[in-house]
Amino acid sequence: MTTLENRPNTALLVIDVQQDVVEGSHRRDEVVANISGLVERARQEGVPVVWVQHFDEGLTRGSDGWRIVPELTPEDAEPLVEKSYGDSFEDTTLEAVLSRLGVGRLLVAGAETDACIRSTLHGAFVRGYDATLVSDAHTTVDKTAWGAPTPDLVVAHTNLYWARQAAPGRTAGAVETKNVVFDNAS
Repeated sequence: MTTLENRPNTALLVIDVQQDVVEGSHRRDEVVANISGLVERARQEGVPVVWVQHFDEGLTRGSDGWRIVPELTPEDAEPLVEKSYGDSFEDTTLEAVLSRLGVGRLLVAGAETDACIRSTLHGAFVRGYDATLVSDAHTTVDKTAWGAPTPDLVVAHTNLYWARQAAPGRTAGAVETKNVVFDNAS
């Protein structure tokens, strides 16, 4: 259904599950466990797992806080895309990686819901990808001091509106971890 030609495959996109990014986040351990289960299932089913890792002034490459959480370990053959903007496609190699893998459908998990997850979902969708949010495999920290809703409401609202996203020739949606179907064409 993607509008991208010759891109029948699905990939699991794991965004910014880094120590400082998810420290103190809403349901951190449950979300990381759900992502871990998704990664293992994807590997068993031959579905590519693509990792995204953010860096900026506050999240320095090589620092402990920049590292992916210890519960998750990217395999050497799995692509790792570094980014410095919210949208994982912006000024990165992500599009080239997905093109090489023949991917037109993304299952998205990670952090932070109200920043990089939303930006990447929208970025994927406008670029022609089918984009499904794994509803219980993304999280954020409390930003109520800056006027945001509580993290549970941010997650719930994102799940609500992404489940109803639509555009010609593309699909979107939100699905719980237990209901994920990778459905790779190859």
